[in-house]
Amino acid sequence: MIIVFKKTLIAISLAAASLVGATSVAAENVDLLIKNATVLTMDEDRNVYENGLVAVKENRIFAVSDGSNLKEFKAKKVIDADGDIVMPGLINMHTHVSMTVFRSLADDVPDRLHRYIFPLEKKLVSRDMVRIGAQLGNVEMLKGGVTTYADMYYFEDEVAKTVDEIGMRAILGQTVIEFPVADAANADEGINYAVNVIQKYKDHPRITPAFAPHAPYTNTTETLQKITELSKKYDVPVMIHLAESDRENQVIAERSGGLSPVEYMADIGALTPNLIGAHVINVSDSDIALLKKHDVGVAHNMSANIKSAQGVSPAMKMQEEGLRIGLGTDGPMSGNTISTMDEFNQVAKVHKLVNKDRAAMPPIKVIEMATIGAARALHMEDTLGSLEVGKLADIIVVDTKAPNMVPVYNPYSVLVYSANAANVKHTIVDGKILMQDRTMTTVDEDKIRAEALEFADKVRQTVIESGEVVQ
Repeated sequence: MIIVFKKTLIAISLAAASLVGATSVAAENVDLLIKNATVLTMDEDRNVYENGLVAVKENRIFAVSDGSNLKEFKAKKVIDADGDIVMPGLINMHTHVSMTVFRSLADDVPDRLHRYIFPLEKKLVSRDMVRIGAQLGNVEMLKGGVTTYADMYYFEDEVAKTVDEIGMRAILGQTVIEFPVADAANADEGINYAVNVIQKYKDHPRITPAFAPHAPYTNTTETLQKITELSKKYDVPVMIHLAESDRENQVIAERSGGLSPVEYMADIGALTPNLIGAHVINVSDSDIALLKKHDVGVAHNMSANIKSAQGVSPAMKMQEEGLRIGLGTDGPMSGNTISTMDEFNQVAKVHKLVNKDRAAMPPIKVIEMATIGAARALHMEDTLGSLEVGKLADIIVVDTKAPNMVPVYNPYSVLVYSANAANVKHTIVDGKILMQDRTMTTVDEDKIRAEALEFADKVRQTVIESGEVVQ
């Protein structure tokens, strides 16, 4: 076994510290106790515990241990993991959740964003579409172990309502773009919309509102600078597609006198710790140094990037150099699935291929990017990303009895090379069980699916009536 399993309690809250080591103590009351688990803490030392336990009180992790102190706890709810993997909830760093209703359309159309997606959105994006797509995507992600996601789209207040209802955690960015869209006639209206969403949700316990300028090349310098200043004023994130495409490179080079997108963003003062750049494919060593200097978060979206033939981001180099980087899926029209677990296999293998090194991107590094690394990229590592006392209780249980998961010699390896989203058994967010034994507990999955299929008929008819929906 390559992991050293410690036999001492990793941590316990201060409230219970005085009880440890006592010869006779009353059991500590907790709300949820997960026992007999293979616990992947993803803490600083990457501790793993066989037959371990995780105790939850209210919405926080109260204790994590090797299980030897099991009798010290009395729980309202007990989950016997029976050897299953218990780990931090996955964090999807970048998606467009409402686009689930467009999944599998025009998958291989060249220049798909401008020739197909933008025209399709112009015809069909509405509050209703955003709500229906978000509900479906939320269920998909929760069933795949995603407990937190970062989203960019229109009518993000509708997405927020669905997140609130299902009980997930999300960073929701209201899109700002220079041309007319469903919820704004121009960039200034988009900014105003975003400010309204920010003011409404700024103090929500599970929702972090954000600005989401679509990309450097689809917004003016003035718009990007205005958003940067407003993000500082409201202390919220800014999410943007960055260094993603050849078109972006060309437009920005022409606008700036030859700068790369990253150099341009730095030059106009838009690289800040509030910024989260999605994709970040076309970057030089000096670009990477700028991203690190300005403490920018990066969302690595492997499957979407290789499907679109845009290239492979030097994510491994960024990770090695200490940048804040986490895994994303991109939207369900880009990578098709939005469960981060389905990215694991490709992330590990493609980085080995492009680096011509079988040892590159080992499984533990992939799991890092999906948990504590993503939390760091969101500047939320103090509360998310690992199973440690005091952190928010976002936890998943992964079935190790499924045929594709047997046997488990190395839990990181089996998660990356063998597991899929359907192996997630239980999903817990903020201390509440939102999926138990693959069944949703807070929303009606069948009703959500039926409504999405009904909307799909509308999409299908629109596509038929407008040919390829190409401008």
